[in-house]
Amino acid sequence: MTKRYYLTTPIYYVNDAPHIGHAYTTLACDVLARFKRLDGYDVKFLTGTDEHGQKVEKSAADAGIDPKTFTDTVSQNFRDLCDVMNFSHDDFIRTTEDRHKLAVQEIWRRLIERDEIYLDAYSGWYAVRDEAFYAESELTTGADGKKTAPSGAEVEWVEEPSYFFRLSAWQDRLLKFYQDHPDFILPKTRLNEVVSFVSGGLMDLSVSRTTFKWGVPVPGDDAHIMYVWLDALTNYITGVGFPETETGEYAKFWPADLHMVGKDILRFHAVYWPAFLMAAGLEPPKRVFAHGWWTNEGEKISKSVGNVIDPIELVEKYGLDPVRYFLLREVPFGRDGDFSHQAMINRMNSELANDYGNLAQRTLSMIAKNCDGKVPDRGNFTDADMEFLNYNQNLISGVRQDMDRQAFNEVLENIWVGVRMSNGYVDAQAPWKLAKEDPARMATVLYVLAEAIRHLALLTQPFMPEASGKILDQLSVADNARTFEYLGPDHALEPGTPLPKPEGVFPRFLDSEKES
Repeated sequence: MTKRYYLTTPIYYVNDAPHIGHAYTTLACDVLARFKRLDGYDVKFLTGTDEHGQKVEKSAADAGIDPKTFTDTVSQNFRDLCDVMNFSHDDFIRTTEDRHKLAVQEIWRRLIERDEIYLDAYSGWYAVRDEAFYAESELTTGADGKKTAPSGAEVEWVEEPSYFFRLSAWQDRLLKFYQDHPDFILPKTRLNEVVSFVSGGLMDLSVSRTTFKWGVPVPGDDAHIMYVWLDALTNYITGVGFPETETGEYAKFWPADLHMVGKDILRFHAVYWPAFLMAAGLEPPKRVFAHGWWTNEGEKISKSVGNVIDPIELVEKYGLDPVRYFLLREVPFGRDGDFSHQAMINRMNSELANDYGNLAQRTLSMIAKNCDGKVPDRGNFTDADMEFLNYNQNLISGVRQDMDRQAFNEVLENIWVGVRMSNGYVDAQAPWKLAKEDPARMATVLYVLAEAIRHLALLTQPFMPEASGKILDQLSVADNARTFEYLGPDHALEPGTPLPKPEGVFPRFLDSEKES
């Protein structure tokens, strides 16, 4: 039976340009999707844009254009980011698509049929920026008398007719679900936050609005527009063909293996979404992972401060694969992280150029010079050779476990142990000396190194696909021999295989401002 894996990013709200947070979330999913494909899984990787709601309607009006034209333009910006970052998503969904309107109206009908939604009137505090309602106890009153939500968004008092979802009835069932599925929310600290929130009591949730029109109409009551989060969250099942559930992608991929989100939208995904699904008779996802936020040189990122980090500018300055590497290497995934240009340069020069790049470059250059530009003869392996090779050949086991915990920085640390071990092996064996003293032994050492580099390049493909591909090209590894099936000694490099002229893959970064 084919192994299957379905993972999603949040759908990004189209009232602003893409920033580092959007790139970070999608990058994490891209790395995991690439890893799973290389490991023999049939993968479905979904991303997209959230295009309905009062905030979008207001942003379009401020821009002097209609909402559809506005969302067409901004959604394309997110598609462009995917291209720049080399994301490998299988589908890009927009909530303005007909397939999504069909899906969200169907889940509404199922909730109505099960008496999970009722009509009443709403009065309470609403944050347009968050598209969320808040209890009085959650608000902060500023010196100007204005109330703000925990997110910092200003709230306003709203009174209007509304349909309500019976969320209060799901409190105990949600708590039992968390208890029965302890890995549903990661990291564990986030699980504790959610359990505390739900244990504090849940109120029924307003799921429709009448004060704006840019959204999906409630079936049978066009005066109401569906609450943006019920609309938005349903994208995850739209993407696999809902409302068709018996065949096709839904039957194949649902429930999703992973919803990747930022910590600010965890409540919607870990409380509202599983309650919506179970209330509609559908299975909840297997996991929601809430990662942290980035600061910029120690300061909170803010448009008003003017320190928003543009990922496209980072790629233009440092190169694509170094940026991909840095973002998942710098901090434990799940925690907050601080972006520093100096830290970026340090990682590029020490780990990519000095460690990994230099390992590949000097090994391949010695092979070109001393082995007629061909994969060297194997010769006889010593115990030291075998111990070194075994580490790199067995890396995949620990890497799989770390990937399944979304511990991306630990994956890279384990791979870099292999990189540093390889450099240590070069220094200890000194093949440049062996070239004069024992050419046969030199060939064996260079073969062992080339084979170790093959394993490292295979494993770094999800993080740095272009750079890893170039290293595999220089080892003459066939395109169809680059999956994890080809890890291990059974698929080792064939001695005598011609190799192309070696070229550097990770140049050192020279800071032109400092150099001048």
